[in-house]
Amino acid sequence: MSNDPRSDTDIAVVSTAYLPAVRREHITETEMLIAVVDEALGKVGLKRSDVGFSCQGSCDYISGGTFSFVPNLDAMGAWPPIHESHVEMDGAWAMYEAFVRMKHGDVEIAVALGSGKSSTGDPAEIYPLELDPYYLAPLGPDPVSLAALQARQLIDSGKTTERELAEIAARSRRDAANNPKQQVRSAETDVDKILAEPYVRTPLRKSDLPPISDGASVVVLATRRRALDLVARPAWIAGIDHRSEVHNPALRDLTDSASTRTAAERAGGIAGVEVAELMAPFTSQEVVLRRALGLGDDVLVNPSGGALTGNPLMATGLVRVAEAAEQILAHGRNRTLAHATSGPLLQQNLVCILEGDN
Repeated sequence: MSNDPRSDTDIAVVSTAYLPAVRREHITETEMLIAVVDEALGKVGLKRSDVGFSCQGSCDYISGGTFSFVPNLDAMGAWPPIHESHVEMDGAWAMYEAFVRMKHGDVEIAVALGSGKSSTGDPAEIYPLELDPYYLAPLGPDPVSLAALQARQLIDSGKTTERELAEIAARSRRDAANNPKQQVRSAETDVDKILAEPYVRTPLRKSDLPPISDGASVVVLATRRRALDLVARPAWIAGIDHRSEVHNPALRDLTDSASTRTAAERAGGIAGVEVAELMAPFTSQEVVLRRALGLGDDVLVNPSGGALTGNPLMATGLVRVAEAAEQILAHGRNRTLAHATSGPLLQQNLVCILEGDN
């Protein structure tokens, strides 16, 4: 009788790769993706011809060109032909689509990609145009201003303090110092000195904000049969779910994230989670996510440094999946959580629970 707890329909992350986050990447998105696809496939001895499906996540909107994602298809190559797709979302949602596609049973290897270059435009000018065109966009609130409103609600409601936000920033920077792929690695980590810094948008300081980053990321998925041949201990996708809330932040409780909580419940819950990689580009959003998920002090949060120290557009969420998977693939963890978000102030949220077999 076999002791293997997995079935043939189970799917695992078997390899990951992502570029260091930088303020301005001088190569194209296609070239960035070629580099990470080569690395990820090379780790497990796969060729592009082994891949049955690929899905990429990117943003034509900030690139400034219609169908600007089309050249990125060259990262997977034109021959032999494979099924491919695209989502105008973070690469974590591309992985979700690849996961669903593999459940049809005719694809054994899939690749999910995420890439973006924030340096091609000014996020403070571009992102407000994505808001409600009647009520919010005309006001021009940039992401930092919106995040400051959220932080103010958290502080005024007694759910956090400026010191706690500074402690999150300091911890993230210390962790990033050990990760050569993070962009912010040598900034101030003394909490009192951080609190003495000037505000950018009250109550947020520069330490509470993410850097503007370019980058790309990839994860390779495999069915049980192939996964067990490719790696000694796959990172099994035990559950994955995503939920969204009303777009207008004024119609939501910004101190909570019901969609994150629901997604986590549908993905199997947080029981036994040892490491959580949360896509929280602002310190205040880590507070919201930790509370919504019910993460205790025994859960290690963002040991990679998180989105607060490296935030490549459309790749950040997939990087969280990659980091959570590597905790199993390379560091012996048994159960991890990856989170990705999209939209203003945690409007859409994806949660992926990963497991390793003992």
